[in-house]
Amino acid sequence: MKILVTGGGGYIGSVTTAALVEAGHLVTVYDNFNKGHRASVAKAARIIDADLADRAALSAAMHEGEFEGVVHMAASIEAGESMKAPEKYFRNNTANALTLLEAVLEFRIPRFVFSSTAALYGNPKRTPIEEDDALQPTNAYGESKLLVERMLEWFHRIHGLRYASLRYFNAAGAVGELGEDHNPESHLIPIVLQAAQGVRPSVSILGTDYPTPDGTCLRDYIHVGDLAAAHVLALQRLGQDTEPERLIYNLGTGRGFSVREVIETARRVTGKAIAVVESPRRPGDPPVLVASSEKIKRELHWAPKFTELERIIESAWNWRLKHPRGYAS
Repeated sequence: MKILVTGGGGYIGSVTTAALVEAGHLVTVYDNFNKGHRASVAKAARIIDADLADRAALSAAMHEGEFEGVVHMAASIEAGESMKAPEKYFRNNTANALTLLEAVLEFRIPRFVFSSTAALYGNPKRTPIEEDDALQPTNAYGESKLLVERMLEWFHRIHGLRYASLRYFNAAGAVGELGEDHNPESHLIPIVLQAAQGVRPSVSILGTDYPTPDGTCLRDYIHVGDLAAAHVLALQRLGQDTEPERLIYNLGTGRGFSVREVIETARRVTGKAIAVVESPRRPGDPPVLVASSEKIKRELHWAPKFTELERIIESAWNWRLKHPRGYAS
């Protein structure tokens, strides 16, 4: 299929683009590279350097590309920042998604895969979380994504849009030459590895008084390659006319690790001493986010290949050793 990937120069976007190319699809990446990296885009993919807010550029891309599917991964992703500048998140994540969806409808693109988030669940009432659990975000980032899911449901109901919404838990790890390189970095595992490299002096634990066994947040970490594989499967399923037109899946491993466990595992993997500074909680952070991915396993026969935190961190560390300054190396 001819596939448009928005945000294909980003961390998860670049790995997903590579997986789609490997699966035999013709991929065009649409990215303004404000946060992404040109060097991370698969050589076989075509690049359009443009912003989703630019409807004229988007329409031109759609007209020329004759796409059969869109994978939407372009978004602002920092939950902490969203509690300081929610307007940025509703503009970039929600309003731009609407611009994209309008173009998808105009050009009759039949398949849409949305990069959603576990932040939709807020403070869940049970663990592991299932797809039909209450959606009650505790930060503006999660709310900005929930609004897109609501739009998708209405567009499906009224316009017949076939879509998949993939609710990620914490992406981590690296695949070959593709790794995680944000500036500034806000995700725990790369921050911990930067401390192991000596790039930063320490790791801040944001909150030590959560109702968890060691007082720090528990998160479900999923390898980025496993996330990419789920996108390929979802796109293929949407292309089968006899299958459901609306797919909603959690993507995780079903096991949670605390911030302290992540740091201790990184110490073992890297063999480095990693200094820690205990800091106050960050507004909007739920204590526990752990996924049940039984639905996608059952329906799409997806299964994570990386189920051990040690292997996930090891893949990220190996990438950092080869790319000590990220994609600038």
